[in-house]
Amino acid sequence: MATNDLGLFLTARRAALSPDAAGVRWSGVRRVPGLRREEVAMLAGVSVDYYSRLEQGREHNPSASVLNALSRALDLATDAREHLFRLAGATPSASPSPVSEQVDPSLHRLMDAWPDTPALILNRRLDILALNPLARALYSPFEETENLARMVFVDPAGAAFFDDWDRSAQACVANIRLALGYDPHDGATLALAEELRVSPRFRALWAHNDARGKTHEAKVFVHPDVGRLTLEFNSFDVRGAAGQQLIVYRAEPASASDHALRLLATIAATRDAAVHAAGQELGR
Repeated sequence: MATNDLGLFLTARRAALSPDAAGVRWSGVRRVPGLRREEVAMLAGVSVDYYSRLEQGREHNPSASVLNALSRALDLATDAREHLFRLAGATPSASPSPVSEQVDPSLHRLMDAWPDTPALILNRRLDILALNPLARALYSPFEETENLARMVFVDPAGAAFFDDWDRSAQACVANIRLALGYDPHDGATLALAEELRVSPRFRALWAHNDARGKTHEAKVFVHPDVGRLTLEFNSFDVRGAAGQQLIVYRAEPASASDHALRLLATIAATRDAAVHAAGQELGR
């Protein structure tokens, strides 16, 4: 990340918020689509000079009240607001929070006990740490399932699998930006961001400086074996494992997606049984 992360984030959020959305009256010709510095300063109740110093990296210790005012002025959602506080070093614990890599065996067993429900564990940088059998079947079009962002931006299967590819791309970039807010010096996350810069769309989205976690919007996947799947999902923080989230997908009962998901489970079970039988035959 750049040395003036706080200023860059404020600049990007200011550029992304239109005067109309912010309730700012204006007239004439505007040179920028977003808010002007003086408009953000007015909305936050700070001086233009002070706000300018924040964006330029000449002011490094804004108070919590100022950060709250800026969050309101820039209409930041919860994830983005918390990200702003972390960038300003104003969180209760300013020390980096490392990404946890190990999944508790009991959580593995819980996920495997859901034969009709795809479930997986992600960490902050979108590494897939664990998949249950149906989630593995869901992501079977991909050559590797180690990291969700690589699946979106690097694996050729991503363009066909994610029905709204660009929305998935935006979400991945915002998640990685949020992860770096927890630990700006995390080498693995920085290396991932650098690797993904091979994609022009990643570079464009990275420049937006959006930071947010998982949403709760339904996702649409296109699987080569069963077709379109519209799946709702819930995410749960894993207690005792910093940064880990349990993601659980479900289809609307009795819907076409529900039938497709059940078919996928049957196909996966049949394949697994065939592989197991073949292994036993070779072992004789």
